[in-house]
Amino acid sequence: MHVWIGLLTESIQMAFRELQVNRLRSFLSLLGIAIGIFCVISIFSAVDSIEKNLREGVGRLGDNVVYVNKFPWGLEEGQTEYPWWKYWNRPFATYDELRFLQQHLTTAAAVAISIWKDGFSISHQNRTLSDVTVNGVSHEFDQIFDLNFAEGRYFTPAESASGAPVVLLGADIARELFEEESNLLGKEIELLGSRLTVIGVFEKEGKNVVNISNDNLVMVPYFFLTSKIRIDGFDVEPNLIAKARPGISIQQLKDDLRQSMRAVRRLPPRREDNFALNQISIIDNQISSLFSVLNVVALLIGGFALVVGGFGIANIMFVTVRERTNQIGIQKALGAKNHFILLEFLIEAVILCIIGGILGLLLVLTVMKILSAVTEFELLLSFRNILRGVSISAVIGVLAGILPALAAARMNPVDAIRFK
Repeated sequence: MHVWIGLLTESIQMAFRELQVNRLRSFLSLLGIAIGIFCVISIFSAVDSIEKNLREGVGRLGDNVVYVNKFPWGLEEGQTEYPWWKYWNRPFATYDELRFLQQHLTTAAAVAISIWKDGFSISHQNRTLSDVTVNGVSHEFDQIFDLNFAEGRYFTPAESASGAPVVLLGADIARELFEEESNLLGKEIELLGSRLTVIGVFEKEGKNVVNISNDNLVMVPYFFLTSKIRIDGFDVEPNLIAKARPGISIQQLKDDLRQSMRAVRRLPPRREDNFALNQISIIDNQISSLFSVLNVVALLIGGFALVVGGFGIANIMFVTVRERTNQIGIQKALGAKNHFILLEFLIEAVILCIIGGILGLLLVLTVMKILSAVTEFELLLSFRNILRGVSISAVIGVLAGILPALAAARMNPVDAIRFK
């Protein structure tokens, strides 16, 4: 045991001595590994950060929520292509169907109807915002999603039922429209030719890749929006949203929803559904497939840089073996075994690569901190990617050091001592 500890200690000392004696050569060799690790881990970290942000954004759709739409969010079972032309002619969800589901759906804690529409302009005094997204929701919407308010409240039952001219503003919309004004409750905005009273402002949620956030949203009662725009199921499609009761699985809710929707639409037993039941697991599976491919691509791209870095380490180790040939001969003459010499140089190569890998990880961390501050998009260097960086460095060290180490281990002691 003491022999192996001594071997490890001596190899580490040799590695650092190599760095000090041949600084330029060692720096250039380590730079190759550092750049390789930087390429691989920066791509992995960027992909992981985008995936995390994407999943968080999609997660706001609710993991215990089912959406009733005309179009499915992905290929259905047994499909090889997406028959959009068939879905296009399906009927859209209606408020009467909402009322039926609320009365007959026993597995749902709440059911709501919602309409999303882009391209609106809103104004306050002399300030106007264009291309604003408006969400018209029925009263049960806040029972399905957590709506956190910086100030104000949600719609009352009377406001929802009557389609009252009241509005909830996202944090970014409120800031851009009212600038430095405070206490926005009771102030008015203009939308669709009507003056609406602000009764609430959402807490800021932050940006995400899929832009699923209340920050840039205007929310109004469902009946207010339907009184102002034409619902045709194409440009404007209502969505029915059902949230499962505690203890009820998503599959149970979907089965109950399918039965209720077929009943309210009076579909014969042999006719296929004319609606789609969507949930975020469909998107999650698509995300997993996409990012598994991206991770392979990242490894292939960064792999070229790692190969170059590995050749640099192999070169420095061959030079090191040549410089220490006499020392190797003396060690073998004194009884050092071949595997001892092999491990000495192999460990030295691994240590050099790990040092280069750590430099690469520090470079990744620095660049990500800078980009996160500049772009306001959070890039993270996870522990998994740190472990990846160190592990890849160690593997490159083994691969780059094995041939020089074998060459050292196979030397004839007499020839090695006489080498000049």
